[in-house]
Amino acid sequence: MVALTEGWGVEPHSVEYLPVGAGSYHWSVVDRRGTAWFVKVADLGVEDAGRDAAFDLLGRSFGAALALRRDAGLDFVLAPIPATTGASIRRLNSRYALSVFPMVAGTAGNFGTHRPEDRAEVVDLLAALHEATPIVADVAARADLVLPARDRLEEALGDLDREWTGGPHAEPARTLLSVHAGRIRRLLADFDRLVDQVRSTAAEWVVTHGEPHPGNVMRTPAGPRLIDWDTVQIAPPERDLWMLTPALARMLGENPVGDDDVLVRYTRATGRTVTPAGLALYPLWWRLADIAIFVDELRRPHGAGEDIAASLRYLTGYLESSQD
Repeated sequence: MVALTEGWGVEPHSVEYLPVGAGSYHWSVVDRRGTAWFVKVADLGVEDAGRDAAFDLLGRSFGAALALRRDAGLDFVLAPIPATTGASIRRLNSRYALSVFPMVAGTAGNFGTHRPEDRAEVVDLLAALHEATPIVADVAARADLVLPARDRLEEALGDLDREWTGGPHAEPARTLLSVHAGRIRRLLADFDRLVDQVRSTAAEWVVTHGEPHPGNVMRTPAGPRLIDWDTVQIAPPERDLWMLTPALARMLGENPVGDDDVLVRYTRATGRTVTPAGLALYPLWWRLADIAIFVDELRRPHGAGEDIAASLRYLTGYLESSQD
């Protein structure tokens, strides 16, 4: 907690771990004056290679969130509090980075589909966010439309003829991937085709949150707040909007509920036309990215823990679903 005092002038009086979120660690910290803070420690990656890039990208994302709230006047952006240096994030060591947020009274939902009665409100937030693009055009990173861990997925697809020895779940994963290898290759080809179409819209890209599902919408007495700004990018607007369509329900194996009203509402608010290619790209991106990550985890050395067993379970769900 020395970094809190050095970086933000916060002298902790009490500290409580909060088991919320994924990919980061969170605490509630009350300082000596009784002010509560939400403290986040981000994991920059297991491997040394890539950590500097991850830190820089996270700094750009949080810097964009800060500018959206401070300079664009978007009160619904729950942005980090800048350190005394003005930076929105501080490196703790090679692997971890610290950021500080205001502690806000409210309740976030869970990952999944938005309730029909909430969609209009959320699309209005996204329309306002996207309209603020000029404020952060030089701050936020620009989407490259490259599928994370694709190289490792393709390496795994080329390594199906020999035993995987990384751990107890490696061979079941290889067998599963062997059965569905042709399907995955077709999905990758579909992805490339959609990327080619979406690249042509680059002049119309906007600042996007990236994951505006109910788990990242906090209901507060002052109104809704969008939280978790780790994945900010200048990207096609569909990167956000697809989560308000039936595509998310289909990906989760649920019955789609919804229509095109929210997209019509978005177009009326912004003047932007939502493209079918963009709406098709992002659910496929999400699905393939998860498949690639799970396959990579299952090929690496591992034990018999609960997390790695869950990776095999999730991979099975993706590959054995009827969705194409």
